Amino acid sequence: MPRTAETSESIDRATARFFKVLGDPTRIRIISLLTTGPKNVSEIVEQIGLSQARISTHLACLRWCEFVQAKKIGRQVEYSLNDPSIEHLLALAKQLSSVREQHLASCTRIGPDWI
Repeated sequence: MPRTAETSESIDRATARFFKVLGDPTRIRIISLLTTGPKNVSEIVEQIGLSQARISTHLACLRWCEFVQAKKIGRQVEYSLNDPSIEHLLALAKQLSSVREQHLASCTRIGPDWI
């Protein structure tokens, strides 16, 4: 089925949203942590050092956007990556940004200071 301008625009909007989800340092840290294996909220809170409420909010975003999945185990909910290819994308993004870290940190074109 050939792509129309409308489907192309829709895919571009979805792709932009995809990167917006990844545009938050806390969500990047959560995803990075989950590359080592499934974690419950308490483990994520302990590793990242933010409140449970903030971590839960970010997990809800990641879950709704299908970056992570949740599995109830007894009274705990365990979170894991929904698609292992996100690990490869994140590794590539970190590689590309690490060589531009200082330049990116000095960017005044988008958003507030992030470092």
